[in-house]
Amino acid sequence: MSTGSATSGTPESSDIESEVPSFSLVGKKAFVTGSSRGIGRAVALALAHAGADVAISCNTGGAAAEEVCSLIRAMGHKAQFYAHNVALESEIEAMCNEVKRDFGTIDILVNNAAINRDRTFKKLTKEAWDEVITTDLTSVFLVTKHFIDEMAERGWGRVICMSSMAGEIGNFGQANYAAAKAGMIGLTKTLAREYARKGVTVNAIAPGFTRTRMTEGIPDKAMEAVLGATPLGRMGEPMEIAAGVVYLASPSSGFVTGQVLDINGGFAM
Repeated sequence: MSTGSATSGTPESSDIESEVPSFSLVGKKAFVTGSSRGIGRAVALALAHAGADVAISCNTGGAAAEEVCSLIRAMGHKAQFYAHNVALESEIEAMCNEVKRDFGTIDILVNNAAINRDRTFKKLTKEAWDEVITTDLTSVFLVTKHFIDEMAERGWGRVICMSSMAGEIGNFGQANYAAAKAGMIGLTKTLAREYARKGVTVNAIAPGFTRTRMTEGIPDKAMEAVLGATPLGRMGEPMEIAAGVVYLASPSSGFVTGQVLDINGGFAM
């Protein structure tokens, strides 16, 4: 399909430059929630490796968060962590204000913070439901509220929400988690429609079973079933998820919005 003449929203670059994909994030500032360990840690390091300054958040595990910051600073980029509980609106308010104080503006927001409280629906309590929905979904709404309009005012921004394969196909014993992650996808697509003309793209990533602390407790028999159902025959690695984030955060992903990038080894196609 011909692109025709330049129109509003077209990247400001020469024809030669536009022929070469750019994944550089030099000069950009990123904020990754829940990034002291696992996928979030890999995302923070990958964004820094691409050139971004990175703010990270954690609920507990300050030593792990500081280690991530030290690695980012060793790359020559600014890094700071913020220890707050994203299940509490007052804590989110404080966290986002501190990020703005220290970084000024945020160009790339990665909503990664999440918990799981797995049990069958029959045993699922209202408390466990609320805890997961508040932490995994409501926090995304609240954190995004703090940054997306400022991105729109500047005419450039990336919001990336870490959903899950469970939010697309469900998963036994994860009614609360799957509902939160499915809700995140709906929020992502709606924000993508509302902010596309303002230069802000909003996308989600849906990892499959990935080697993190969250999957360490899967019983051996269940893990055998997971690996057997995964065409690639293995779990994903956090950096493989992070690679998707770098792409969606990059200048070259500017024509991608409202999408869910599945990184699951072929488990769900």
